[in-house]
Amino acid sequence: MNPIISELLARIQHMESEIELEMKLKRAELKADFDETRVRFEREVLEQQRRFKTGVIAYLFTANWLSVITAPVIYALFFPILLLDLCITIYQHICFRAYGLARVRRGDYFVYDRTHLAYLNLIEKINCAYCSYGNGVMAYGREVVARTEQYWCPIKHARKIMGAHPYYTGFVDFGNAQSYKEELENMRTALAKIK
Repeated sequence: MNPIISELLARIQHMESEIELEMKLKRAELKADFDETRVRFEREVLEQQRRFKTGVIAYLFTANWLSVITAPVIYALFFPILLLDLCITIYQHICFRAYGLARVRRGDYFVYDRTHLAYLNLIEKINCAYCSYGNGVMAYGREVVARTEQYWCPIKHARKIMGAHPYYTGFVDFGNAQSYKEELENMRTALAKIK
């Protein structure tokens, strides 16, 4: 890889680490205890959050009517998303085993911590869980497809692509046939080492 690009990527990773540290400090200000799967707020924080909670009946009566009308359209995607989740899981269990690749840990992409927020009512918590699930499926799918792309066609596009996955920067340059032939097996080997 181009040394300038490598340096820039290293700086981006460093900045991402700094951002995560700042987010941890902000969470600490909220007096919350975070572990891998649970969030525990101190009593006074929970009491403060509860003051901002809108009851379900009041929430329904004050809801934007366009939000209410479009809710069935939004929730109609639940079954296609569920089917996509199932298909991605089956796909990687078959194909990744065949290629000798580590499977993507599905559970790493699903976070349901908003249910611990005392200022959300039941409807808001259901909405948050739905969005968390949908985004989790998309992130999980993106990782599976990204690894598939690195295995089969790790070549950058001629045009800039939006929201490239993290493996993309390591792909060979568009039109560089020699690099492609030399690097393909190395990239596949690197994929097999991902845990």
